[in-house]
Amino acid sequence: MVEFPPRRKPSRKGSMADVPKDLLEQIKDLERLFTVDQAKLKEVTDHFVKELEKGLSVEGGSIPMNPTWVMGYPDGHETGTFLALDMGGTNLRVCEIILPEEKGEFEIIQSKYRMPEELKTGDSEELWEYIADCLQQFIEYHHEVEDLADMNDKKHKLPLGFTFSFPASQEYIDHGVLQRWTKGFDIAGVEGKDVAPLFEAALEKRSLPIKLSALINDTTGTLIASHYTDDTMQIGCIFGTGCNAAYMENCGSVPKIAHYDLPPDMPIAINCEYGAFDNEHVVLPRTPFDLIIDEDSPRPGQQAFEKMIAGLYLGELFRLVLVDLHDNKNVKIFEGQDIGKLHKAYSLDASFLSFIEEDPFENLSETGELFAKELGIQANKPELELCRRLAELIGTRAARLSACGVAAICKKKNIQSCHVGADGSVFNKYPHFKARGAQALREILDWPKGKRDPVDIRAAEDGSGVGAALIAALTIKRVKAGNLAGIRHAEGMV
Repeated sequence: MVEFPPRRKPSRKGSMADVPKDLLEQIKDLERLFTVDQAKLKEVTDHFVKELEKGLSVEGGSIPMNPTWVMGYPDGHETGTFLALDMGGTNLRVCEIILPEEKGEFEIIQSKYRMPEELKTGDSEELWEYIADCLQQFIEYHHEVEDLADMNDKKHKLPLGFTFSFPASQEYIDHGVLQRWTKGFDIAGVEGKDVAPLFEAALEKRSLPIKLSALINDTTGTLIASHYTDDTMQIGCIFGTGCNAAYMENCGSVPKIAHYDLPPDMPIAINCEYGAFDNEHVVLPRTPFDLIIDEDSPRPGQQAFEKMIAGLYLGELFRLVLVDLHDNKNVKIFEGQDIGKLHKAYSLDASFLSFIEEDPFENLSETGELFAKELGIQANKPELELCRRLAELIGTRAARLSACGVAAICKKKNIQSCHVGADGSVFNKYPHFKARGAQALREILDWPKGKRDPVDIRAAEDGSGVGAALIAALTIKRVKAGNLAGIRHAEGMV
């Protein structure tokens, strides 16, 4: 997860008056390299729409477009007590969520547990044992031992929504086959396997009164939780360490599930996993630095879109450009300085750029202090101006390209007006990200000036907690109604 410092006062406007000619020329080159104009935004969006369609087809495409078996939105009248488990890259979060009688309301208690680094590349069984241990600690702390024994005697189990935020294909909502590990995980023998039985075996071993009701992705949870409190939300997005979106499709528009013979107008949430957009490198305006990031990544050729806009890569882009400028004999930058720390890959994250963009002082004194403290570099004012402009260019490009995915879903579904629920550290904390993304949407969708934006990207509700609980509730509601499409183990859910 990308960690950002607390938000600070508004940033100042830069001045290039004292920047030497060689650095000014480099700044202009960088502007040409990283600027995405309106025509390019539209070209990317049009190709995006085609790729979304291809992902829903029987043949498939680069974008997985995974059906989630979440068949519709909550109506606000879901009730009960539910557990939610959120397995992210840094922490494991366990929540108990109570959905009361009041429409759109919820109560939540939660605990966080650190995800040990050694587990991310360790043994599969150790991972599931650790997760089950955390769940056991949580329910023993929040429930009387007698209550737990009573639950087991009566075979009453707490329904659980499991936010498993890794690409997974699902033929059933209570199962999921891991397509590939991301977020620094690389545990052998799990890719290509159904993770539900592995998780359930660890629960069974401890006789925990828990029933896995739904395995979900955090982006799908974001869509459902946001719609629960605001029924104009039609798209859920994540802009953080990675990027993704989910939206509600009609079953009749998803050829790859046609064999289920579902009513064509029945809704089904699609988890796009669109970080993989344009893996074929047809349309995205990649720079030489984007190529290096891809080539040096654990999985070259994958997640092309994500590598241009996600928080994990923004700092690395910045670092690569600065190293390249320093190595260029025609450019005088950081002369006579030891830039050894700058040579370490992924030593800078998106929060470094965020700090630079929020420096409120005309002389960029806070940026200078940051370079001295983190990199041991004493940068002069012109060098700091270049770094400031580079951070703006990288941050702006990420925000503008991120709008293409939202615009593509709007165009595909002919959505004229809606709210979009967005979450993730970059969306929530990177300066100007929301405003830059909104401006790009205006340019792509040709909205008239001076009127309120018809598609408004807003902060989402808690998708991995409340969203997971709601999806568990929706699944149980479907079992009670006899709608068992995409549910493998309905027994024990009611």
